[in-house]
Amino acid sequence: MDILSHGLWGGITVGRGSRRSFWTAFAFGVMPDLFAFGPLFANRMLIHGLDFMNHLGRRPDPSTIPAYVHSVYNVTHSLVVFSVAFALVWLIRRKPLLEMGAWALHIVMDIFTHSTAFFPTPFLWPVAETHFNGVPWSHPIIFIPNVLLLAILYAWFLFGRRKPR
Repeated sequence: MDILSHGLWGGITVGRGSRRSFWTAFAFGVMPDLFAFGPLFANRMLIHGLDFMNHLGRRPDPSTIPAYVHSVYNVTHSLVVFSVAFALVWLIRRKPLLEMGAWALHIVMDIFTHSTAFFPTPFLWPVAETHFNGVPWSHPIIFIPNVLLLAILYAWFLFGRRKPR
């Protein structure tokens, strides 16, 4: 799933309570990809400038992706790591931070929208190396319904729930 969709899904599912809740959920929704790919993206932008933008939307050569990206991806896309982090935050705050659910939603969505050919989701890392061979999110059967559902949900949320004066 693309990073923006992850944030929007997080916001609409667990962040509807307030603006702060929305943006917190949005941040947790994008965090797994932002931490894993953000430094690489920033580095390539610095090195290649706007020429780097010409390659967006194309699958990069896996041999050009540094090992640290895979390591961070394992951590940020693990339901095991999420569960430990969620429990620690709950323990420290003495109440759950429900917006963190956007992180779990990100992982679950990626399980089914990543194939084993490119960045399969290591959802049980470090306990097991289990991957699911999903349909890539860029495939029209996933991408088009994703965009349509987000548009419908946000239209309903932003405009359809207004009370008449």
